[in-house]
Amino acid sequence: MSAANLPLQPLQDSLRRITETLAAELVNPGTATPSWSDSEWVLARAVAVLHGVCPLLARTLCWERPPEGWTAFLAAQRAHTGARFARMRELMSELDAELRQEGIPLVPLKGAALHGPGLYFPGERPMADVDLLGAQEDQERTARLLGRLGFRAKMVTARHLLFEPQQPRAPSELGEHSANDLKIELHPRISEPLPVDHVDITDRVFPRALHPGLNGYPSNTALMTHLLLHAAGTMTFRSLRLLHLKDISLVAARMTTADWKELLAGESNDARTRAWWAFPPLWLAAGYFSCVPQWVLDDAESWCPRGLARAYRSRTLVDVSYSTPWIEALPAIAWAPSARMKLRYALQRLRPEPEVLAIRKVLLHTEPRNARSEWARLSQFRRVLRLLTSRTERVETAAAVRAAFEQSH
Repeated sequence: MSAANLPLQPLQDSLRRITETLAAELVNPGTATPSWSDSEWVLARAVAVLHGVCPLLARTLCWERPPEGWTAFLAAQRAHTGARFARMRELMSELDAELRQEGIPLVPLKGAALHGPGLYFPGERPMADVDLLGAQEDQERTARLLGRLGFRAKMVTARHLLFEPQQPRAPSELGEHSANDLKIELHPRISEPLPVDHVDITDRVFPRALHPGLNGYPSNTALMTHLLLHAAGTMTFRSLRLLHLKDISLVAARMTTADWKELLAGESNDARTRAWWAFPPLWLAAGYFSCVPQWVLDDAESWCPRGLARAYRSRTLVDVSYSTPWIEALPAIAWAPSARMKLRYALQRLRPEPEVLAIRKVLLHTEPRNARSEWARLSQFRRVLRLLTSRTERVETAAAVRAAFEQSH
């Protein structure tokens, strides 16, 4: 049974219907109000949060007579997102000044960068963390600087250093809240495991001409490359969000023919650096937002492994997001192009690396949703046994659904 006391399959059916409706309305808003049940209107809150689109829906939807609770929820989420963004912008301004004084260059990534060129209105796009890219040799100096700004290192992984306020607070359990902590992720590289070997695009994202302080992406192509790789990485864990596709659609509107060719060609037209992983996120973005030229899709597909391209031609946002409420044993198996790679991936899922297990322990004590989850407390052996014998609800989906129902009462 799920957090909403519904069996997983009926819950999946409702989440699918709601997700596809909200995605369609975000692109082409209409006036007809969905004929959802009372419980489905509550589930819609969870879906909007899981996909990061509450503020966008608050501005876009024009349904005639939606429930007051739904309208009030979206309005509150937009207000909280706006207030939190104002805090984040103040932090970025202070950080920029400190970096200039110390002579350290950093590149704000993803959400922080998307607000810069005016793609989103202030507070229109939720941001879980501030992501920053910096040279490896500047990591220690940057960590000390962040310490002076009131942050401490919470977690160190091979991919990033996570900083949180020195006196952290428990976050709101559903969506954005103006009082939620601002966190910073400091990255020395930009890479994603697809699904085992990392695809590294740092050289394509990091500007060649840097100045102390905060720097922008070197080009639209660099920004789009990162958005696509990040989206691909989330797909391998089935955590893609509608917001990610919206990001891609906005940047796609600024891409020229030369930009697209540069993105797909790789570095110096080297076949080894071609963006073979770009087709799945481009295909989904095009399917929902009609934002990618057909020739780009054709070129991207020609460099994509045949099995991967075939698999994603029949998939929807629901299939690769938290709108599917159960855990899969091998969610990224389609991303493994060979039998040998599939075996490596399966073994990695069966016996996770020590760093993965260490992160699980940290999150169990620091993330409220994990503390309430039986799955998060299971050993690896019991997780494998559970996956072999039954369907298990996903922690993230269950937490959002539970919080939505608790909030509505």
